[in-house]
Amino acid sequence: MAATRRAMAAGAVALLTGSLLASPAGAAQAPEPTTVAKKLVTPLSMAVAADGTAYVAQNFAGLLTAVSPGAKPQVVFAAPKGTEVGAVSTQGSTVHFATTKGKAAALWSMRPGGKPKKLANLSGYEKEKNPDADQAYGFEGLDPACAAQVPPEVPASYTGIVESHPYGSVVHKGVTYVADAAGNTIVSVKPNGKVRTVAVLPPVPVVVTAEAAAANKLPACTVGKTYNFEPVPTDVEVGKGGWLYVSMLPGGPEDGSTGANGAVVKVKATSGKVRPVASGFAGATGVAVADNGDVYVAQLFGGQVSRIKAGSTTAKTYAQVMMPAAVEWADGDLLVSANVLAEGPKGKVLAY
Repeated sequence: MAATRRAMAAGAVALLTGSLLASPAGAAQAPEPTTVAKKLVTPLSMAVAADGTAYVAQNFAGLLTAVSPGAKPQVVFAAPKGTEVGAVSTQGSTVHFATTKGKAAALWSMRPGGKPKKLANLSGYEKEKNPDADQAYGFEGLDPACAAQVPPEVPASYTGIVESHPYGSVVHKGVTYVADAAGNTIVSVKPNGKVRTVAVLPPVPVVVTAEAAAANKLPACTVGKTYNFEPVPTDVEVGKGGWLYVSMLPGGPEDGSTGANGAVVKVKATSGKVRPVASGFAGATGVAVADNGDVYVAQLFGGQVSRIKAGSTTAKTYAQVMMPAAVEWADGDLLVSANVLAEGPKGKVLAY
């Protein structure tokens, strides 16, 4: 999704120049991590198989890399030029991942040593159903005279467009759940390839302040008005009780000018009910659920991984990490991809 890429790149620049939100005061001392893999390009998605192999998507390079315990990283899939690889998950020893090129997005599965098998045409489903077609984004109750003054690069009001960008996935009981960052949905894919909408995620309402209006060149008449940003789901993981935990970026400026609007919600897989878990994140790009129910969130633009203890709605800093994106819980370890938007192959996978 081009808009998501632009937002991520802009946020990374702001992070590197120190203009983003400061880390919470009194943050706990970060654990000392070990480096599992390095010299990666945009490692935005990751999953760990039953045998301990970590599969890491080098998203913008179009590569899927396997990192087996005690072995050097090995590229196991290379997409055609211009194709993004992401939304990695595993089922046993089988790895699932998505490819996106232009308007075409698909979900694949691959056994170790085998060739990819196409599971579903995700962009085809989005084109046919466009699940968020009736969802309203943009300003609420803005009069036409004020709307006419809004810069063209900021859509005053619109509904969901046809666009698919699978960003995260998880497999549970044979069903693959996909977080579609452009479709603003969680969809499920059965082993036979049937796609179904599990939930359309709600917009993220933000009240425009005078500071936000000035920073984004909005007219004074927008101050005090609510702008509904697209949720932009970036990851999905399975928790207890049939709940799917979802991180949301969301859409809009990621330079801190409208606040830290990222959130984690949980979605009931059987009914699509959406419940809030925690909010206030600066670019929530990855979520992991530990065995004890603790939830970990990567804040790409906040430069940290946060932890929400089981039963809590408050996130606290777990570790300071430069540009983290993916987080995975595996056998008592928390794996984090870091430095993900650095120029060149400088991305890493860290284990805490």
